[in-house]
Amino acid sequence: MKRRICIVLVLSLFALLGNASGWVRINQLGYLPRSVKVAVYLSKDSSVVQRFTLVDAVTGVEVFAGEVKLYDGSEWGMKSSGRLDFSTVEEEGMYYVEIGDVKSPVFRIASDVYKGTADYILKYMRQQRCGYNPYLNDSCHLHDGFIVDHPTRSGELINVTGGWHDASDYLQYLATSANAVYQMLFAYQQNPQVFADEHLANGDKGTNGIPDILDEARWGLEWMLKMNPDSGFMFNQIADDRDHKGGYRLPNNDKQEYGNGKYRPVYFITGKKQGLANYKNRTTGVSSSAGKYASSFGLGSRIFASFDSGFALLLRKKSVDAYEYALSDIGVTQTACNVSPYFYEESNYVDDLELAAWEMFQVTGEEKYMQEAVYWGEIEPITPWMERGTARHYQYYPFVNLGHAYLGKQEHGKNLLFMENTKNGLRVISERAVKDPFLNGIPFIWCSNNLVVAAITHAKLYRENTGDETFLEMESALRDWLFGCNPWGTSMICGLPEDGDNPEWPHSAIPYLLKETTFGGLVDGPVYRYIFEGLRGVHLSKADEYEAFNHGKAVYHDDMSDYSSNEPTMDGTASLSFYLSALEAEGIEQTNQKKR
Repeated sequence: MKRRICIVLVLSLFALLGNASGWVRINQLGYLPRSVKVAVYLSKDSSVVQRFTLVDAVTGVEVFAGEVKLYDGSEWGMKSSGRLDFSTVEEEGMYYVEIGDVKSPVFRIASDVYKGTADYILKYMRQQRCGYNPYLNDSCHLHDGFIVDHPTRSGELINVTGGWHDASDYLQYLATSANAVYQMLFAYQQNPQVFADEHLANGDKGTNGIPDILDEARWGLEWMLKMNPDSGFMFNQIADDRDHKGGYRLPNNDKQEYGNGKYRPVYFITGKKQGLANYKNRTTGVSSSAGKYASSFGLGSRIFASFDSGFALLLRKKSVDAYEYALSDIGVTQTACNVSPYFYEESNYVDDLELAAWEMFQVTGEEKYMQEAVYWGEIEPITPWMERGTARHYQYYPFVNLGHAYLGKQEHGKNLLFMENTKNGLRVISERAVKDPFLNGIPFIWCSNNLVVAAITHAKLYRENTGDETFLEMESALRDWLFGCNPWGTSMICGLPEDGDNPEWPHSAIPYLLKETTFGGLVDGPVYRYIFEGLRGVHLSKADEYEAFNHGKAVYHDDMSDYSSNEPTMDGTASLSFYLSALEAEGIEQTNQKKR
């Protein structure tokens, strides 16, 4: 397995690689002093180890001993497993867990373990920029694009350059971009104190008096304004899956043809089924996309009021227009495909209308919007992927319902109902995880890591709103899952932590052509074996370094050719900004409490 040498300590080879039949998985970033701290033991040996110890890695002194909580490891291809809880240890320092003759990697307990992480993931967002790209110090797709699917203006050129590439291809979707904008604005709204100003608006190094996360959100908002040039005139995506024929190439060298020279197609929102070739989506209306426009514009208008009043006023007007348009043709807008049957299959819109109506209430102060937010929110009590434990690709999007969190916090007569609904969604996930040593009840469908982020976001906001810590251990386990406490022992965020095991070969042109990882990007995450085996064109390009851990219900490969589990996504990455900023803020508070 991949391990880089820790810059603080050089562990023995035995401690780094673990015993051939046993491994201890930990959060490689470390743990806040006052937090749930649990490692997970996996073994190919059926013999039961009853106790574990926590050892000071500097002195070698045992500081804690505890009982192993045993689990069945068979779902992960193991004969035994257990949870090793050392939450009572709060002294800052360097430690490792030892169970039998197996040692974990060294990790820290400290109040600053999450410092800078919410800004770190913005590296990937800047790398994904379309138009001027600060990572490449060059520009791309300056000729976007030509209108398709409009009843009278198809073929007309329109300037929609900007925004972000969706993932490792160069398609751009309104749904994922609007969600990314909202998630970053929400993170700043909730935890403004943690974000730095080290970049200019164009993403280059420098300071401009505006936190970098707002520079990034504005980059997306300005693109969305281009994609919604007039009332009731909206676009849903740029390019389509013909992009995939181009293979690995940097965006500034993208020469993929769409039949109109350098220009790429820009899909008009029709409210009806779309697809320029044999494959069609199942679009039924405009509400899901128009609702996303409305909520992002609405929150943007509130956040930017103290930075740029003119920009804020424009966003306010656009948000109200977008919400009214969302009500004009109730239904979902899905992305369009061309040469393959894969597209984003969004099938719910009430969550988009709920959040949009909430933002209209915040923007205008009119009580009717609060009533509408409650109405839409009551239609879908639980986000369906939570309840069903499965979904088609992006079927229930966004994966997190922030409208429920807002309505649960606001006094309006039904706030307790919305918190109860959130609790029920978390309860269903936790019930699926009862027998899992990682307490992971997330369905391992495509983009499972996005679902992990959604679950911990729901759990954190529910805990803050109610004070109920019923799901705190599950929340902590899912948090740790993203940083290495998973069967593969790898972080799911490229380059983080720098001295840890994290994706080095994501499905992207960056490692293929530039020989470095996509720093800050959250990869899709493990998928059920049957999904991996059933996808077109997915394979491995090298020996599987995680082969020993890929005999369970889900598989993960750090391999450029595995687009199902190892492709970083822009929206998944942006969705992490709230939770990481909350952890960093919690660390600051613990530091301040220690000083008092």
